[in-house]
Amino acid sequence: MQAIEKLKFLNPEQVRSIGETFGTPIFIYSQKELEKRCDEALAFPNAYGLSVRYAMKANPNANILKIMRKKGIGIDASSEYEVFRALKAGFLPHEIMLTSQEEAKDLKSIIESGVLFNACSLKQLENYGKLFPGTKISVRFNPGLGSGHTKKTGVGGVTSSFGIWHEKISEIKTIVDRYKLIVDKVHTHIGSGSDPEVWKAVAHYTLEYAEIFPTCTIVSLGGGYKVGRMADEKSTNLQEIGKPVLELFEEFNKKFSRKLKLEIEPGTYFVATVGAILTRIDDIVDTGSKGFTFLKLDTGMDSNTRPSLYAAKHPMVVVPKSGELEGATKDYVVVGHCCESGDVFTQKEGGEPITRTMREAEVGDYVVMEGAGAYCSSMSTKNYNSFPETPEVLIDLANKVHLIRKKQTLDQIFANEIII
Repeated sequence: MQAIEKLKFLNPEQVRSIGETFGTPIFIYSQKELEKRCDEALAFPNAYGLSVRYAMKANPNANILKIMRKKGIGIDASSEYEVFRALKAGFLPHEIMLTSQEEAKDLKSIIESGVLFNACSLKQLENYGKLFPGTKISVRFNPGLGSGHTKKTGVGGVTSSFGIWHEKISEIKTIVDRYKLIVDKVHTHIGSGSDPEVWKAVAHYTLEYAEIFPTCTIVSLGGGYKVGRMADEKSTNLQEIGKPVLELFEEFNKKFSRKLKLEIEPGTYFVATVGAILTRIDDIVDTGSKGFTFLKLDTGMDSNTRPSLYAAKHPMVVVPKSGELEGATKDYVVVGHCCESGDVFTQKEGGEPITRTMREAEVGDYVVMEGAGAYCSSMSTKNYNSFPETPEVLIDLANKVHLIRKKQTLDQIFANEIII
């Protein structure tokens, strides 16, 4: 029998109050939980120093970014637009690292401002060398291994275009020598929700890349730490996986007399469980005695596309509009409001719907979708079916609720259209 999920950081009174005050659907974030995750990351075991960056693509709301900066966390930006967004939120240029699949069109001025650069291809490395010969550079390697919670979330190995393939070391060295570049950092990242054992193996390989470049002072092992959203899923223990890595750094120093600084850059780990989507049940329908009973929510893939993309699982808790949480249970297929067959929140990889055991619900009851702080608001199919962008609130340390993103208006949806 499936375990009935429980509320993580909200209570029923907060759910009803936020729903009545701000309406649904709405994202809810907890500053208290976010600061806990920051403290955990900053305590990652290290031998000779640690820097922590936030992969801001997970959730780039300015309020989230400002909390991160106050805690002493830097930024890993996946595009030049994220660089500008981080600067707008108050980060200084040297606190930002640009790690991008696409070469920034404004690269010269971005780097001249003080933003750090991580070369993710030979072309990027070559072009950077032409612009900034004799300067420091970080190089991202594809170590030949990948790991993620699905095949779609691995960013290492032969099926991934992320980073420079590890067998191209000689080509990297040729470009580095040609432009007298100083490889100050080597970087790997293997996937979101990666296997801790694979992650530790990649740490070993990454130190081998550091060995090849004697100017290297920093080793970045990326992020990708598994976050257990569901009750039966386990989260990565940072202290547990960090200790063997600390020992690897100590062994490296004994062998080469080089004290390398460790860098990590989680995204999901910071924000996944600090956010939820508050939604209401708009309708309940069924497909007969041999079919399913469906809960139709007033949100969908326009707010959270992870289930459609990855068959990702999110805890969902029915909060009655009045009364207690306890009561009879029922199996439901939970679906979104988009006119799209893939807009199903409870599905297997491949799209087959599956049921979820939940408290028996009525139309108008609330459903809290937990684990929605990372790659939900930022990765939604915004405006599909012309649904407006979902608003967001933050619960601060004093439990006061602040609106941090307004609901998009219809005019804003088509503001950039040009009628001819």
